[in-house]
Amino acid sequence: MSWTVETLDDAPVEIIDGDRGKNYPTQNEFLDEGYCLFLSATNVTKDGFAFDKCQFITEQKDSLLRKGRVRRNDVILTTRGTLGNVAFFSDVVPFDHMRINSGMVTIKTEADKLRPRYLYYYLRSELFQSQVRALQSGAAQPQLPIRDIKKIKISYPEPTVQDYIADNIGSYDDLIENNRRRIALLEEAARLLYREWFVHFRFPGHEHVKIVDGVPEGWETTTFEEVCQTIGGGTPSTKVPAYWNDADVTWITPTDITRNNCLALLDGEKKISQEGLKKSSAKLVPPYTILMTSRASVGFFGIIDREVCTNQGFINIIPNEESSRYYLLFNLMDRVEEIRGHAGGSTYAEISKSKFRALPIVLPASELLHDFDARVRPILDQVRVLKKQSEALANARDLLLPRLMDGRLEVAA
Repeated sequence: MSWTVETLDDAPVEIIDGDRGKNYPTQNEFLDEGYCLFLSATNVTKDGFAFDKCQFITEQKDSLLRKGRVRRNDVILTTRGTLGNVAFFSDVVPFDHMRINSGMVTIKTEADKLRPRYLYYYLRSELFQSQVRALQSGAAQPQLPIRDIKKIKISYPEPTVQDYIADNIGSYDDLIENNRRRIALLEEAARLLYREWFVHFRFPGHEHVKIVDGVPEGWETTTFEEVCQTIGGGTPSTKVPAYWNDADVTWITPTDITRNNCLALLDGEKKISQEGLKKSSAKLVPPYTILMTSRASVGFFGIIDREVCTNQGFINIIPNEESSRYYLLFNLMDRVEEIRGHAGGSTYAEISKSKFRALPIVLPASELLHDFDARVRPILDQVRVLKKQSEALANARDLLLPRLMDGRLEVAA
Protein backbone atom coordinates (compact mmCIF):
# COMPACT_ATOMS: atom_id res chain seq x y z
CA MET A 1 0.00 0.00 0.00
CA SER A 2 1.48 3.33 -1.05
CA TRP A 3 1.43 6.47 1.07
CA THR A 4 1.86 10.05 -0.08
CA VAL A 5 4.37 12.06 1.97
CA GLU A 6 4.48 15.81 1.42
CA THR A 7 4.50 19.15 3.18
CA LEU A 8 1.25 20.90 3.98
CA ASP A 9 2.32 23.51 1.41
CA ASP A 10 2.10 20.83 -1.30
CA ALA A 11 -0.82 18.87 0.18
CA PRO A 12 -4.43 19.30 -1.05
CA VAL A 13 -5.28 21.75 1.74
CA GLU A 14 -5.91 25.45 2.26
CA ILE A 15 -4.70 27.10 5.47
CA ILE A 16 -6.58 30.24 6.51
CA ASP A 17 -5.94 32.42 9.55
CA GLY A 18 -8.41 34.48 11.54
CA ASP A 19 -9.33 38.12 11.15
CA ARG A 20 -6.88 40.52 12.80
CA GLY A 21 -8.28 43.77 11.43
CA LYS A 22 -10.00 46.75 12.98
CA ASN A 23 -13.28 44.84 13.38
CA TYR A 24 -11.78 42.15 15.61
CA PRO A 25 -14.10 41.85 18.65
CA THR A 26 -13.21 43.70 21.82
CA GLN A 27 -13.81 42.09 25.20
CA ASN A 28 -17.01 44.04 25.84
CA GLU A 29 -18.50 42.79 22.55
CA PHE A 30 -18.52 39.16 23.66
CA LEU A 31 -21.82 37.72 24.87
CA ASP A 32 -22.87 34.67 26.89
CA GLU A 33 -25.33 33.85 24.09
CA GLY A 34 -25.47 35.01 20.52
CA TYR A 35 -25.43 34.30 16.80
CA CYS A 36 -21.84 33.15 16.28
CA LEU A 37 -19.55 31.19 18.62
CA PHE A 38 -16.19 32.96 18.72
CA LEU A 39 -13.69 30.27 19.60
CA SER A 40 -11.23 30.85 22.43
CA ALA A 41 -8.25 28.80 23.58
CA THR A 42 -10.47 26.96 26.08
CA ASN A 43 -12.67 25.64 23.24
CA VAL A 44 -9.89 23.92 21.26
CA THR A 45 -8.10 21.36 23.43
CA LYS A 46 -5.71 18.46 22.91
CA ASP A 47 -8.81 16.24 22.88
CA GLY A 48 -10.84 18.28 20.39
CA PHE A 49 -13.63 20.76 21.10
CA ALA A 50 -14.77 21.69 24.61
CA PHE A 51 -17.79 23.92 25.04
CA ASP A 52 -17.92 24.37 28.82
CA LYS A 53 -17.17 28.09 28.42
CA CYS A 54 -18.39 29.87 25.32
CA GLN A 55 -18.38 33.44 24.06
CA PHE A 56 -20.48 34.73 21.19
CA ILE A 57 -20.74 37.71 18.88
CA THR A 58 -23.81 39.17 17.20
CA GLU A 59 -24.78 38.52 13.58
CA GLN A 60 -23.95 42.14 12.78
CA LYS A 61 -20.46 41.83 14.26
CA ASP A 62 -19.95 38.54 12.45
CA SER A 63 -20.78 40.16 9.12
CA LEU A 64 -18.00 42.74 9.59
CA LEU A 65 -15.23 40.15 9.89
CA ARG A 66 -13.42 39.24 6.68
CA LYS A 67 -11.75 35.98 7.63
CA GLY A 68 -11.94 33.19 10.16
CA ARG A 69 -15.36 31.65 9.54
CA VAL A 70 -15.36 27.92 10.18
CA ARG A 71 -17.25 25.63 7.81
CA ARG A 72 -18.37 22.06 8.40
CA ASN A 73 -15.49 19.59 7.97
CA ASP A 74 -12.87 22.24 8.65
CA VAL A 75 -9.99 21.33 10.96
CA ILE A 76 -8.95 23.97 13.51
CA LEU A 77 -5.36 24.25 14.77
CA THR A 78 -4.13 26.52 17.58
CA THR A 79 -1.05 28.54 16.63
CA ARG A 80 -0.34 30.86 19.54
CA GLY A 81 0.11 30.27 23.28
CA THR A 82 -0.81 26.60 23.51
CA LEU A 83 0.30 25.22 20.15
CA GLY A 84 -0.97 22.21 18.28
CA ASN A 85 -4.40 21.70 19.80
CA VAL A 86 -6.77 20.43 17.13
CA ALA A 87 -10.55 20.26 16.68
CA PHE A 88 -12.83 19.06 13.90
CA PHE A 89 -16.05 20.86 12.93
CA SER A 90 -18.09 17.73 12.26
CA ASP A 91 -21.85 17.44 11.89
CA VAL A 92 -22.28 16.63 15.59
CA VAL A 93 -20.96 20.02 16.77
CA PRO A 94 -24.05 21.86 18.09
CA PHE A 95 -23.29 25.28 16.56
CA ASP A 96 -23.97 26.43 13.03
CA HIS A 97 -21.88 29.58 13.11
CA MET A 98 -18.30 29.64 14.42
CA ARG A 99 -15.22 31.77 13.96
CA ILE A 100 -11.64 31.24 15.04
CA ASN A 101 -9.74 33.78 17.06
CA SER A 102 -6.42 35.30 15.97
CA GLY A 103 -4.42 32.47 17.57
CA MET A 104 -5.83 29.75 15.31
CA VAL A 105 -6.05 28.67 11.69
CA THR A 106 -8.59 26.63 9.78
CA ILE A 107 -7.45 23.91 7.40
CA LYS A 108 -9.75 22.98 4.53
CA THR A 109 -9.03 19.84 2.52
CA GLU A 110 -9.88 18.63 -0.95
CA ALA A 111 -11.96 15.81 0.44
CA ASP A 112 -11.68 13.57 -2.61
CA LYS A 113 -7.92 13.40 -1.98
CA LEU A 114 -7.50 14.02 1.75
CA ARG A 115 -10.35 13.22 4.10
CA PRO A 116 -10.78 15.97 6.72
CA ARG A 117 -11.45 13.51 9.55
CA TYR A 118 -8.26 11.61 8.71
CA LEU A 119 -6.32 14.89 8.69
CA TYR A 120 -7.80 15.75 12.10
CA TYR A 121 -6.45 12.53 13.60
CA TYR A 122 -3.11 12.91 11.84
CA LEU A 123 -2.68 16.37 13.33
CA ARG A 124 -3.32 14.93 16.78
CA SER A 125 -0.63 12.27 16.33
CA GLU A 126 2.92 12.52 17.60
CA LEU A 127 4.07 12.47 13.96
CA PHE A 128 2.60 15.95 13.59
CA GLN A 129 2.99 17.25 17.16
CA SER A 130 6.76 16.60 17.23
CA GLN A 131 7.16 18.81 14.16
CA VAL A 132 5.09 21.54 15.82
CA ARG A 133 7.43 21.54 18.82
CA ALA A 134 10.49 21.70 16.56
CA LEU A 135 9.16 24.67 14.59
CA GLN A 136 7.59 26.78 17.33
CA SER A 137 9.07 30.22 17.94
CA GLY A 138 8.69 32.87 20.61
CA ALA A 139 9.78 32.45 24.24
CA ALA A 140 7.14 34.45 26.13
CA GLN A 141 4.30 33.59 23.74
CA PRO A 142 4.97 30.46 21.64
CA GLN A 143 3.65 30.74 18.11
CA LEU A 144 3.53 28.85 14.84
CA PRO A 145 3.10 31.13 11.80
CA ILE A 146 1.44 29.79 8.65
CA ARG A 147 4.76 29.92 6.81
CA ASP A 148 6.10 27.35 9.29
CA ILE A 149 2.92 25.25 9.33
CA LYS A 150 3.36 24.80 5.58
CA LYS A 151 6.77 23.18 6.18
CA ILE A 152 5.26 20.35 8.23
CA LYS A 153 5.13 16.98 6.50
CA ILE A 154 2.09 14.74 6.52
CA SER A 155 1.54 11.26 5.14
CA TYR A 156 -1.68 9.74 3.90
CA PRO A 157 -2.82 6.64 1.98
CA GLU A 158 -5.62 6.42 -0.56
CA PRO A 159 -9.02 7.81 0.55
CA THR A 160 -10.66 4.44 1.32
CA VAL A 161 -7.82 3.59 3.71
CA GLN A 162 -8.04 7.06 5.23
CA ASP A 163 -11.71 6.36 5.96
CA TYR A 164 -10.83 3.02 7.55
CA ILE A 165 -8.21 4.61 9.81
CA ALA A 166 -10.46 7.52 10.80
CA ASP A 167 -13.36 5.17 11.57
CA ASN A 168 -11.19 2.99 13.79
CA ILE A 169 -9.75 5.90 15.76
CA GLY A 170 -13.13 7.60 15.79
CA SER A 171 -14.78 4.61 17.46
CA TYR A 172 -12.69 5.33 20.57
CA ASP A 173 -13.66 8.99 20.52
CA ASP A 174 -17.33 8.05 20.13
CA LEU A 175 -17.17 5.91 23.28
CA ILE A 176 -15.34 8.68 25.16
CA GLU A 177 -17.94 11.22 24.05
CA ASN A 178 -20.75 8.90 25.16
CA ASN A 179 -19.11 8.63 28.58
CA ARG A 180 -18.73 12.42 28.73
CA ARG A 181 -22.45 12.86 28.13
CA ARG A 182 -23.32 10.26 30.75
CA ILE A 183 -21.03 11.99 33.24
CA ALA A 184 -22.67 15.35 32.54
CA LEU A 185 -26.12 13.85 33.08
CA LEU A 186 -25.07 12.18 36.34
CA GLU A 187 -23.51 15.35 37.75
CA GLU A 188 -26.55 17.37 36.68
CA ALA A 189 -28.82 14.86 38.46
CA ALA A 190 -26.82 15.33 41.67
CA ARG A 191 -26.95 19.12 41.33
CA LEU A 192 -30.69 19.09 40.74
CA LEU A 193 -31.23 16.86 43.76
CA TYR A 194 -29.24 19.29 45.89
CA ARG A 195 -31.31 22.24 44.70
CA GLU A 196 -34.59 20.37 45.08
CA TRP A 197 -33.85 19.47 48.70
CA PHE A 198 -31.78 22.34 50.02
CA VAL A 199 -32.70 25.37 47.92
CA HIS A 200 -36.38 24.74 47.24
CA PHE A 201 -36.83 22.78 50.50
CA ARG A 202 -38.65 19.91 48.82
CA PHE A 203 -36.77 17.23 50.73
CA PRO A 204 -38.37 13.96 51.94
CA GLY A 205 -40.89 14.79 54.65
CA HIS A 206 -40.81 18.54 54.02
CA GLU A 207 -44.60 18.68 54.37
CA HIS A 208 -44.25 18.08 58.11
CA VAL A 209 -41.40 20.53 58.79
CA LYS A 210 -42.00 24.17 59.74
CA ILE A 211 -40.02 26.99 58.18
CA VAL A 212 -38.53 29.19 60.91
CA ASP A 213 -36.68 32.41 59.95
CA GLY A 214 -36.41 31.25 56.35
CA VAL A 215 -34.99 27.77 57.02
CA PRO A 216 -36.57 24.47 57.99
CA GLU A 217 -36.90 23.83 61.71
CA GLY A 218 -33.95 21.87 63.10
CA TRP A 219 -31.44 23.19 60.57
CA GLU A 220 -28.45 25.10 61.92
CA THR A 221 -26.94 28.34 60.64
CA THR A 222 -23.20 28.30 61.18
CA THR A 223 -19.93 29.00 59.31
CA PHE A 224 -17.53 26.89 57.28
CA GLU A 225 -15.00 27.25 60.09
CA GLU A 226 -17.33 25.17 62.26
CA VAL A 227 -18.09 22.39 59.77
CA CYS A 228 -14.76 21.63 58.07
CA GLN A 229 -11.01 21.94 58.11
CA THR A 230 -9.41 24.19 55.49
CA ILE A 231 -5.89 23.38 54.34
CA GLY A 232 -3.79 25.35 51.88
CA GLY A 233 -0.93 24.27 49.68
CA GLY A 234 2.50 25.26 48.48
CA THR A 235 5.14 24.93 45.77
CA PRO A 236 8.61 23.50 46.39
CA SER A 237 11.47 25.62 45.05
CA THR A 238 11.98 24.93 41.37
CA LYS A 239 15.69 25.73 41.88
CA VAL A 240 16.20 22.51 43.87
CA PRO A 241 16.14 19.50 41.53
CA ALA A 242 15.82 17.09 44.47
CA TYR A 243 12.32 18.45 45.12
CA TRP A 244 11.19 17.37 41.65
CA ASN A 245 13.38 14.36 40.80
CA ASP A 246 12.31 10.84 41.83
CA ALA A 247 8.91 12.41 42.44
CA ASP A 248 6.07 10.19 43.65
CA VAL A 249 3.76 12.64 45.45
CA THR A 250 0.84 13.81 43.33
CA TRP A 251 0.84 17.62 43.31
CA ILE A 252 -2.32 19.30 42.00
CA THR A 253 -2.39 22.75 40.39
CA PRO A 254 -5.48 24.77 39.39
CA THR A 255 -4.87 23.86 35.74
CA ASP A 256 -5.45 20.19 36.61
CA ILE A 257 -8.90 21.17 37.87
CA THR A 258 -9.90 23.70 35.21
CA ARG A 259 -8.91 21.34 32.37
CA ASN A 260 -10.80 18.42 33.90
CA ASN A 261 -14.30 17.94 32.52
CA CYS A 262 -15.96 16.52 35.63
CA LEU A 263 -15.71 16.40 39.42
CA ALA A 264 -13.72 13.15 39.40
CA LEU A 265 -10.03 14.01 39.17
CA LEU A 266 -7.82 11.01 38.36
CA ASP A 267 -4.33 12.50 38.53
CA GLY A 268 -2.25 15.65 38.34
CA GLU A 269 0.16 16.65 35.61
CA LYS A 270 3.11 17.03 38.00
CA LYS A 271 4.58 15.28 41.00
CA ILE A 272 6.99 16.33 43.72
CA SER A 273 9.39 14.32 45.86
CA GLN A 274 8.97 13.46 49.53
CA GLU A 275 11.76 15.95 50.25
CA GLY A 276 9.95 18.63 48.25
CA LEU A 277 6.84 17.96 50.32
CA LYS A 278 8.75 18.34 53.58
CA LYS A 279 10.58 21.51 52.51
CA SER A 280 7.50 23.40 51.30
CA SER A 281 4.16 24.50 52.68
CA ALA A 282 2.38 21.82 50.61
CA LYS A 283 0.51 19.33 52.82
CA LEU A 284 -0.95 15.95 52.07
CA VAL A 285 -4.73 15.85 52.24
CA PRO A 286 -6.73 12.62 52.54
CA PRO A 287 -8.66 10.88 49.75
CA TYR A 288 -11.90 12.57 48.68
CA THR A 289 -10.90 15.97 50.04
CA ILE A 290 -12.85 18.74 48.27
CA LEU A 291 -10.23 20.60 46.22
CA MET A 292 -11.39 24.16 45.54
CA THR A 293 -9.34 26.60 43.48
CA SER A 294 -8.97 29.85 45.40
CA ARG A 295 -6.62 31.99 43.29
CA ALA A 296 -7.02 33.51 39.79
CA SER A 297 -9.50 30.86 38.58
CA VAL A 298 -11.61 30.86 41.74
CA GLY A 299 -14.37 28.36 42.39
CA PHE A 300 -13.48 25.24 40.42
CA PHE A 301 -13.76 21.86 42.12
CA GLY A 302 -12.34 18.38 41.98
CA ILE A 303 -12.19 15.23 44.10
CA ILE A 304 -9.46 12.60 43.86
CA ASP A 305 -9.59 9.16 45.46
CA ARG A 306 -6.12 9.16 47.05
CA GLU A 307 -3.78 11.31 49.12
CA VAL A 308 -2.48 14.37 47.25
CA CYS A 309 -1.08 17.80 47.92
CA THR A 310 -1.78 21.04 46.06
CA ASN A 311 -0.06 24.29 45.27
CA GLN A 312 -1.02 27.53 47.00
CA GLY A 313 -3.92 28.19 44.64
CA PHE A 314 -6.30 26.01 46.66
CA ILE A 315 -8.43 25.85 49.74
CA ASN A 316 -8.74 22.13 50.48
CA ILE A 317 -11.86 21.27 52.43
CA ILE A 318 -12.12 18.30 54.79
CA PRO A 319 -15.58 17.96 56.40
CA ASN A 320 -15.79 17.31 60.12
CA GLU A 321 -18.61 14.84 59.48
CA GLU A 322 -18.25 12.38 56.60
CA SER A 323 -21.98 12.50 55.85
CA SER A 324 -21.74 16.22 55.04
CA ARG A 325 -19.03 15.87 52.34
CA TYR A 326 -21.23 16.01 49.27
CA TYR A 327 -23.64 18.49 50.81
CA LEU A 328 -20.69 20.87 51.32
CA LEU A 329 -19.47 20.24 47.77
CA PHE A 330 -22.77 21.06 46.10
CA ASN A 331 -23.45 23.93 48.47
CA LEU A 332 -20.16 25.50 47.36
CA MET A 333 -20.81 24.77 43.68
CA ASP A 334 -24.17 26.52 44.03
CA ARG A 335 -22.47 29.60 45.52
CA VAL A 336 -19.54 30.13 43.15
CA GLU A 337 -20.44 33.73 42.30
CA GLU A 338 -20.79 34.55 46.00
CA ILE A 339 -17.38 33.00 46.68
CA ARG A 340 -15.81 34.95 43.83
CA GLY A 341 -17.40 38.11 45.20
CA HIS A 342 -15.33 37.67 48.36
CA ALA A 343 -12.09 37.31 46.40
CA GLY A 344 -9.79 40.31 46.55
CA GLY A 345 -6.43 41.15 45.02
CA SER A 346 -5.15 43.65 42.45
CA THR A 347 -3.01 41.28 40.34
CA TYR A 348 -5.38 38.32 40.44
CA ALA A 349 -8.50 37.37 42.37
CA GLU A 350 -7.99 35.29 45.52
CA ILE A 351 -10.23 34.34 48.41
CA SER A 352 -8.31 33.92 51.66
CA LYS A 353 -8.88 31.04 54.05
CA SER A 354 -10.03 33.49 56.73
CA LYS A 355 -12.73 34.96 54.48
CA PHE A 356 -13.77 31.50 53.36
CA ARG A 357 -14.02 30.18 56.91
CA ALA A 358 -16.26 33.11 57.86
CA LEU A 359 -18.79 32.38 55.11
CA PRO A 360 -22.18 31.33 56.53
CA ILE A 361 -23.68 27.94 55.79
CA VAL A 362 -26.99 26.39 56.72
CA LEU A 363 -26.48 22.82 57.91
CA PRO A 364 -29.51 20.52 57.49
CA ALA A 365 -30.60 17.94 60.03
CA SER A 366 -28.23 14.99 60.40
CA GLU A 367 -30.69 12.39 59.04
CA LEU A 368 -31.20 14.44 55.88
CA LEU A 369 -27.44 14.75 55.33
CA HIS A 370 -27.09 10.97 55.63
CA ASP A 371 -29.96 10.49 53.16
CA PHE A 372 -28.45 12.93 50.65
CA ASP A 373 -25.03 11.28 50.97
CA ALA A 374 -26.54 7.83 50.39
CA ARG A 375 -28.15 9.03 47.15
CA VAL A 376 -25.35 11.18 45.75
CA ARG A 377 -22.29 9.09 46.65
CA PRO A 378 -23.20 6.26 44.18
CA ILE A 379 -23.80 8.84 41.46
CA LEU A 380 -20.32 10.34 41.87
CA ASP A 381 -18.79 6.86 42.20
CA GLN A 382 -20.27 6.08 38.78
CA VAL A 383 -18.83 9.34 37.43
CA ARG A 384 -15.39 8.17 38.55
CA VAL A 385 -15.86 4.75 36.91
CA LEU A 386 -16.83 6.38 33.61
CA LYS A 387 -13.92 8.83 33.84
CA LYS A 388 -11.49 5.93 34.33
CA GLN A 389 -13.04 4.09 31.39
CA SER A 390 -12.56 7.16 29.21
CA GLU A 391 -8.95 7.50 30.35
CA ALA A 392 -8.29 3.86 29.39
CA LEU A 393 -9.98 4.38 26.01
CA ALA A 394 -7.92 7.51 25.37
CA ASN A 395 -4.70 5.68 26.21
CA ALA A 396 -5.59 2.80 23.87
CA ARG A 397 -6.49 5.26 21.11
CA ASP A 398 -3.25 7.19 21.54
CA LEU A 399 -1.23 3.98 21.31
CA LEU A 400 -3.04 2.92 18.15
CA LEU A 401 -3.00 6.32 16.45
CA PRO A 402 0.71 6.54 15.48
CA ARG A 403 0.82 2.90 14.40
CA LEU A 404 -2.03 3.48 11.97
CA MET A 405 -0.68 6.82 10.79
CA ASP A 406 2.84 5.68 9.95
CA GLY A 407 1.82 2.50 8.17
CA ARG A 408 3.16 0.05 10.76
CA LEU A 409 -0.20 -1.74 10.86
CA GLU A 410 -1.72 -3.29 7.79
CA VAL A 411 -5.15 -1.80 7.24
CA ALA A 412 -7.96 -2.89 4.98
CA ALA A 413 -8.84 -0.77 2.01
